[in-house]
Amino acid sequence: MDNVGIVVEDLEAVTAFFVELGMELEGEGQVEGRWVDRVVGLDGVRTDIAMLRTPDGHSRIELMRFHTPTAVATEPKNAPANALGIRRVMFAVDDIDEVVARLRTHGAELVGEVAQYQDSYRLCYVRGPEGVIVGLAEQLG
Repeated sequence: MDNVGIVVEDLEAVTAFFVELGMELEGEGQVEGRWVDRVVGLDGVRTDIAMLRTPDGHSRIELMRFHTPTAVATEPKNAPANALGIRRVMFAVDDIDEVVARLRTHGAELVGEVAQYQDSYRLCYVRGPEGVIVGLAEQLG
């Protein structure tokens, strides 16, 4: 996998949320032109993007804010975890409680609660800016 793309309205807030999660800002820029129109199947595309990578360098998230054409909402902003489509991206963390506390400073809220799966993991879903859901997994032992 090269990256996961997420379309947002507030690029700065969502970027700050993922940086607080531990991702590194790889680059920012504007994307436009006939080539991108052809790739995404839209006309007149102009977007601002922020590319973030995980600390291990193996995965990336591309955040996109569309100037044109205007982004379209296809579901409720705070869709539940069982809504069709991509619902979350899961991150491995060392201390789930510490990460949740840091993300709360960016407006994040737990979707449910931190729960333990057997003696293996502590897990939770966190809803951040614009309803983006991330999963957190702390391996035990």
